[in-house]
Amino acid sequence: MTEAHPQFVSPADLQIGMYIYLDMGWMEHPFPVNSFEVRTQEQIQKLRELGLQKIRYAPEKSHLNKANAEASSVKPSSQEASQPQESAEELALKQRRALLHQQQASLLQAEKQFGHATQEFKHLTEIVHAQPQLARESATKLVQGMLEGILNEEESAIRLLSEKAGEKTALHSVNVTLISLLLGKVLELSKEDMLELGIGALLHDVGKMELPDRLRWLDEHSSAAERQLYQSHVAHGVNIARKLQLSSHAMLLIAQHHEYADGSGYPGHISGEKMTVLSRIISLVNRFDNLCNPINVAHAITPHEALSQLFTKSKTQSDTQTLTAFIKMMGIYPPGSVVQLSDERYALVVSVNSERPIKPKVIIHDPSIPPEEALVINLEHETSIGIRRSLKPIQLPKAAYDYLSPRKRLCYFFERATDPLSLANHMKGPLS
Repeated sequence: MTEAHPQFVSPADLQIGMYIYLDMGWMEHPFPVNSFEVRTQEQIQKLRELGLQKIRYAPEKSHLNKANAEASSVKPSSQEASQPQESAEELALKQRRALLHQQQASLLQAEKQFGHATQEFKHLTEIVHAQPQLARESATKLVQGMLEGILNEEESAIRLLSEKAGEKTALHSVNVTLISLLLGKVLELSKEDMLELGIGALLHDVGKMELPDRLRWLDEHSSAAERQLYQSHVAHGVNIARKLQLSSHAMLLIAQHHEYADGSGYPGHISGEKMTVLSRIISLVNRFDNLCNPINVAHAITPHEALSQLFTKSKTQSDTQTLTAFIKMMGIYPPGSVVQLSDERYALVVSVNSERPIKPKVIIHDPSIPPEEALVINLEHETSIGIRRSLKPIQLPKAAYDYLSPRKRLCYFFERATDPLSLANHMKGPLS
């Protein structure tokens, strides 16, 4: 069957029921897919904010005419008027389903963007030597896309994703880039510095391409000679940066990403005052992600433990301002942390807003609700419940572990920090 030709509509004339197509890149709009049926006024508002002159839509897939006919030309009969209204339970169930759909769509969008970023990163590393100019352009475009989302949101929260969100070999570089950019925003860096920070973070480990696979990561069995070869990835990275004709600022970030404020880093053993502000950010974020995502997952520590270690054992390796801002942004319980709540239940932290880091969003272990239907609860809206303590995943009872599925590898992205709807104001959800 041949599909009818789509028509176009002005954003001002959008209506609920229209099935529309967005003829633009997926990173240029906030929706999880490029074609869908408009169902809410909020979607219409977001579509109008895109600044498009016209939007393509398919009348044959739309339910506009039927909806209008039922709403405007058919008057309810006395029998219909006497039909009982939806019960409170039915309304609560409908609201729950709407929130669940909204939450899943938001997560899908973030995972889609993260997956795209890792694929783009992998591709640009494959053409670094053969097409250096194109590789540089790809890196710049990728970072600019991330910045558009981060800088356009009034408040950005850090969101935990599934382990399958993107290409594993690129996970570390993309994680470091995203978290560095979010930290740069907290530190109120200029847009120009943010772009340099992003490019330097994205390519900080590019020199590892010149090493044999087995030497791209260190472990407890690495010899002194192997460690020396591993450390040479910094010099290799600087050479590649020259080939890419990166700016001197981005090149310096690659050169200093293993330097520490107390001078104990490498290769130059320079101290904090000789490190650039941007280098201090990448050095710190790089260490955090390596603690949470080591090559051997058996040695991984929780994000909460990683923050604690950075603040205690490794405190001298970071300057105070950067470390303080980082801990505030990540929260006491960063995304990926397993916690026990004040009512003794177990939960997984999935999102943290740096403006309210003590009250993250969590998924709570509730055997009465299937895991795939569990709602993300914003503890900011809960006055009678809080976090009592952080746990290691191994400390969870088996039922809670299976339900919450703590990630062995952590992927992060950003999302809008404020809820379109406050769960606490509309329903009890899994807190009941």
